[in-house]
This record gives sequence, structure tokens and C-alpha cells, in this order.
Amino acid sequence: MDETWTAPTVERREPDLVADERTSLEQWLDYHRSTLLTKCAGLTATQLKLRAVPPSRLTLLGLVRHMVEVERWWFRMHAKGEDLAFVYDPDGVGLDFEQIDDADASADLAAFGRECDAARAAVAGRSLDDVVPSRGHHPERERDLRWIFVHMIEEYARHNGHADLLREAIDGATGD
Repeated sequence: MDETWTAPTVERREPDLVADERTSLEQWLDYHRSTLLTKCAGLTATQLKLRAVPPSRLTLLGLVRHMVEVERWWFRMHAKGEDLAFVYDPDGVGLDFEQIDDADASADLAAFGRECDAARAAVAGRSLDDVVPSRGHHPERERDLRWIFVHMIEEYARHNGHADLLREAIDGATGD
């Protein structure tokens, strides 16, 4: 990997102040997706791999890789019912946050973009009221698509808070 590579800047669009429910959920989710990328923008691959808040093992690149897995899990594997393996953590043991020393940051950010596009496609045209079966250890936990959107917004909000702290520790950059 080229160590002079830096994560590109992203354009983050504010959600509409007045919109229907589906539009609001989609726009807020996209806003949070862009926020994570904004926290990575301008950093080198080496900086994205820094574990900047010891003893935590979290890194910005680890968060991006984790969200690739989460997008896949909820939208493609649950909502669409696709039978897929996880990209970074095929056994589901937390490797999306680990094994990043030799990771290709550019490829991982591109994978994030592709997974977000695939997630959007997986639920396009589906109703928020559609109930989907669960995967994993709790097959009895059915949920509607609305729940998945709200959960994903919550997941990003939490991890974007982590990303704020990581970014500030790396280069002092702060902001929303």
C-alpha cells in the first residue's frame, strides 16, 4: 500500500428538516455513513490504523471495517435474506477491529462504499413495515425494516462518537 495515500474528503449532506419517515431514515443513515468517512478524510493509511486511545484496540480503519460487516449483516443478510460470509470476520469473533496492520486502507474504504450501496439496493422498494426473520443465535427475534434503519442510525451514532475521540487524538481535529 502506498503510504502517501490519504483518505478522500467526502461531501456530507444534511438531512431534510421536513420529510416523510422513509426519506428521513434514509437521509439520517446516509448522514451518519458520511460522518464516519469525514472522520477519516485527509488521514494516511498509517494514521487510520493508529490505536489512539490506549488501552482500546479501536482504530478508525477498524470502525470502517466493522461497519462494512454491520451493513452487510442487517441489510443484506437480515433484510434481504442473502447467504453471505462476513468480509473481515468470517467466524464473527471480532476480527473486523483487529488484523489491520497489513490492511489496505484504500481498499477497505472502497469496500465500505460498495457495502453501503449494496445495503441501499437490498431494501429499495421494501416497506418499513416488512418483517424480516432473524439470523444468528436468536431466530425468534423478528423485526421490521424500520427497526433495522433505527438500529443502524444508533450504531453509527455510537461509533461516530468513538471516531471523534480517535480523530482528535490523531491530529487534534474536532467537529461534528
